[in-house]
Amino acid sequence: MIADDTTKLQAIRSRIAKAAEIADRRVTDVTLIAVSKTHPVEAIEPLLVEGQRVFGENRVQEASEKWPALREEYPDVELHLIGQLQSNKAAEAVALFDCIHAVDRPSLVTALGKAMAASDRRPDCFLQVNIGDEPQKGGCAIADLPALVEQARAAGLPIAGLMCLPPADVEPAPYFALLAKLARDHGLTGLSMGMSDDFETAVTIGATHVRIGSALFGARGVAA
Repeated sequence: MIADDTTKLQAIRSRIAKAAEIADRRVTDVTLIAVSKTHPVEAIEPLLVEGQRVFGENRVQEASEKWPALREEYPDVELHLIGQLQSNKAAEAVALFDCIHAVDRPSLVTALGKAMAASDRRPDCFLQVNIGDEPQKGGCAIADLPALVEQARAAGLPIAGLMCLPPADVEPAPYFALLAKLARDHGLTGLSMGMSDDFETAVTIGATHVRIGSALFGARGVAA
């Protein structure tokens, strides 16, 4: 089991490196987020042993059950919240996570700003854009992005960049390119985009953070 998991990790790292080379980018400019949501500690530990230190979770409650004990053994872990966040969970998220990826509405910006002001933690934030204008997905509308960026800056949020989930079953490159343009237009450098099926495309277009789950862990487990 451990050998298989670490082989997957090595393969993903190699593919990221190749995509970065094709785009004449430094592989060190791409952060691999191992998406451990719904997977138990037993599935996470082999990757920790192999040296992976950046992980992504979808839910505050699940992360709070799994990661405090793991972080005692691996204090250099960097934990990213990649799922939708309820405003009433903002303080818990600020306390637990090092980066929050799905900041997508004014009420959440306000809640995170208050939570950061009340604590000594200031996790980086990615503003999520509904890049395909899909009603079932989170993210702010492209037209609303300038106002959200302005509000996030006014609230004192450390804005790392933009995040998106392109529409399924279509070529993702145009959506990644659009997100990259929006980031440039707003003076932002971080791009959280690309998952197991399309991360190489994302890297060639400028992704700074790729969120890899199934390619590392296999099918989703049952959430704790």
